[in-house]
Amino acid sequence: MWGGRFAAQPSDIMQSINASIDIDRRMAVQDIAGSRAHADMLAECAIITEEDNEAIQAGLDQVLEEVKSGAFPYRVELEDIHMNVEARLKEIIGEPAGRLHTARSRNDQVVTDFRLWTRGALTEAQSGLLELQKTLISRAGEHTDTVMPGFTHLQTAQPVTLGHHLLAYVEMAERDRGRMRDAAVRLNESPLGAAALAGTGFPVDRDMTAEALGFDRPMANSLDAVSARDFALEALAALSIAATHLSRLAEELVLWTSAQFGFATLSDAWSTGSSIMPQKRNPDAAELIRAKAALIAGQFASLQGAVKALPLAYAKDLQDDKRLTFEAFDTFGLCVKAMAGMIDTVAFNKDRMRDAAAKGFSTATDLADYLVRELKMPFRDAHHVTGRIVAMAESEGKDLSELPLQSMQTVEPRLTEDVFSVLSVEASAASRQSYGGTSPVRVSEQVQSWKTRLGLEAGTPE
Repeated sequence: MWGGRFAAQPSDIMQSINASIDIDRRMAVQDIAGSRAHADMLAECAIITEEDNEAIQAGLDQVLEEVKSGAFPYRVELEDIHMNVEARLKEIIGEPAGRLHTARSRNDQVVTDFRLWTRGALTEAQSGLLELQKTLISRAGEHTDTVMPGFTHLQTAQPVTLGHHLLAYVEMAERDRGRMRDAAVRLNESPLGAAALAGTGFPVDRDMTAEALGFDRPMANSLDAVSARDFALEALAALSIAATHLSRLAEELVLWTSAQFGFATLSDAWSTGSSIMPQKRNPDAAELIRAKAALIAGQFASLQGAVKALPLAYAKDLQDDKRLTFEAFDTFGLCVKAMAGMIDTVAFNKDRMRDAAAKGFSTATDLADYLVRELKMPFRDAHHVTGRIVAMAESEGKDLSELPLQSMQTVEPRLTEDVFSVLSVEASAASRQSYGGTSPVRVSEQVQSWKTRLGLEAGTPE
């Protein structure tokens, strides 16, 4: 394709390091869409004839059919999807194919394709998160009053409801979807027509091609148009944060399904065994999500590293932007589907959760609040009194609800039998009725609210 300048062929090693067709062939549909829009614009602006455009469009129809059917003859020596499509078009229609590349460069062509692909991938990633949200909401609706320990520092803190815990990840996923939507809005500008880096001398209509491809507008600076990859960085940043949230939930499943916790059991579909220990039921899918979240974060960091020292405009370093982005989206799509599958089928041990919630003096804050509310103590004084009662219970090997009233009265004589009404884990969870709290009443409201927000059917869990 540049035989006019070079007399010799590139070496085999040069061809191997330079070719990207094994990666960017995934953008074949986007490349053909961009070429269609470009050819229509060239004809509308009288840069090529209508006859040539008709031939190009007909030829691209055949190329697209070959791509979809798997019959397209990809050739490594043509380097990338752009030259593969153009070469195949020439085989089909002959001379008019050579006019398609008028007023554009591979520089603006490739980044147009890449933006189109990333826009679609962000939509697909959001759909995956939405399905996970639906699953989490459904399971939360089943467990609005299932009490479990809430943790800080992985130490028992206060009783919470399982439904409340699961809804926390619904909130995270909604922010993740919001970041992806925002990224899609910012990337939705068209580089097509920027040509190599300086624009073109042909009287092109960039608004026409932008509209045809669903972009909001053409990019205003040709140097920026061909060199900017912040759209991919932003997409991978959003993906990396979302994957981090998946990893946190995966870690909880690993802990909860351990014999030490015993809070949950994964279904056979999402568990593996051991080659030597027949009793094992391993949460491999959850563990793999933890690892793959690190891969996605690494792909973001790799792309950032590739871009950070590049002068304007285009440099070949940017060829690997697609590999990193494709792999990150592939990995995320797999992880979010696996997580939805695990959450949908995991069995929760309500009794074990309740027993664990009752340990570790988890209702100590309820006792302190009771002292403030009923005995009008300043909270800091109530905190101190409660701490002394907890120390007493610990020394006697009892939980707070098991400690005799007489023992508590040695610390605070004004206490009565009524204090025990706040020391059960159920009472503790039920009392947290502030907006956003763990009370079953609030959790039920949030489940219904989410169903309304996401267009789910109200009533029984989906």
